[in-house]
Amino acid sequence: MSSTLYETLRRRVDDGTVPGAVALVARGDDVEVVAVGSADAAGHDSMTRGSIFRIASLTKPVMAAGLLTLVDEGRLALDDPIAEWLPELAKPLAVRTAAGPVDDVVPAVRAITVEDLLSSRPGWGIAPDFSLPAVRALLTLQDHSRPMRTWPAPDAFLARLAEVPLLHQPGQAWLYGTASALQGLLAARVTGRTLPEFLTERVFEPLGMKDTAFEVPAAKRDRFTWAYAPGPDGTLTLTDTPDGDFRDLPRFPSGGGGLVSTADDWLAFARMLLAQGVGLLSPTSVSRMTSNHLTAAQRADVTLFLEGQGWGYGGQVDVEPIDPWNVPGRYGWFGATGTTAHVIPATDTVTILLTQVATTGPTANTLMRDFWRACA
Repeated sequence: MSSTLYETLRRRVDDGTVPGAVALVARGDDVEVVAVGSADAAGHDSMTRGSIFRIASLTKPVMAAGLLTLVDEGRLALDDPIAEWLPELAKPLAVRTAAGPVDDVVPAVRAITVEDLLSSRPGWGIAPDFSLPAVRALLTLQDHSRPMRTWPAPDAFLARLAEVPLLHQPGQAWLYGTASALQGLLAARVTGRTLPEFLTERVFEPLGMKDTAFEVPAAKRDRFTWAYAPGPDGTLTLTDTPDGDFRDLPRFPSGGGGLVSTADDWLAFARMLLAQGVGLLSPTSVSRMTSNHLTAAQRADVTLFLEGQGWGYGGQVDVEPIDPWNVPGRYGWFGATGTTAHVIPATDTVTILLTQVATTGPTANTLMRDFWRACA
């Protein structure tokens, strides 16, 4: 594996796809780490095992686990209506038809539940057709082209979301993104803590995830990577620096994509899942988190995102061996900042790839697929 993994990353660094990358593959107690290239496009700082990355949507599994600690404690039940803690969302309206105008609405047929948030089926979220009026309305609020520190504060976000109609009735369809952000807002309301405080106390400290947070303090910024977006010709454009968007806590700490982390921190989280939650969750919660909750029809409606696979709580679950790396039960996801991580219970394997170059669409990029293939 060592030479194959190194060559896979080295090739993409040499051709300019990414300035650098860190890959970690753990098979049981055998851990292999490869760090290639540099933390910035100028090549000044070498990439290391301890480099810190913006992990974007790899935040989602971590957020789901945090919320499940409250379920395990009995402070939440999966069938609880979220309106008990998020009263702004007590009376949602849904568009009559998915393609219909945002003012042609009907009441939600039932309350949105905790389980709807965990399985990404609350009715709000991004659909494969970005042109739908209800999706466009949502994206004026949930604008991922802007740093999350510029998003409305949590209470203002909820007030504005309440004015956006559901694209689908609660539980009816898988939609991307909004559910994880709402998980974070729910956890904060239930506990009376900010989301950074909640995740630190509930997940990061118990698992020893010492570099995972919503901000990077000055003392750690020498390990924080620069961030880039690829242009049409492959040229990299700088989008953030170590002293930029993560220098302090954001106004909106998002459970959907606001964390920074390292390969070893995410490994600690992954090993918790492989150990059936030891140190954090009950085996029942881990089982629900890493099992598919979508019907075949729901999966078919979102192939743009899931490519035929399923969804658990906070992450994708493989159900079909469509590609060489798809193993039934494989759980994980990828982040739009160029990160991906999975656990494969059948083989006691963890695979993590961290880069600092954003993807250009809603599916994994070529480097991620090269990495998955090398690990298969």
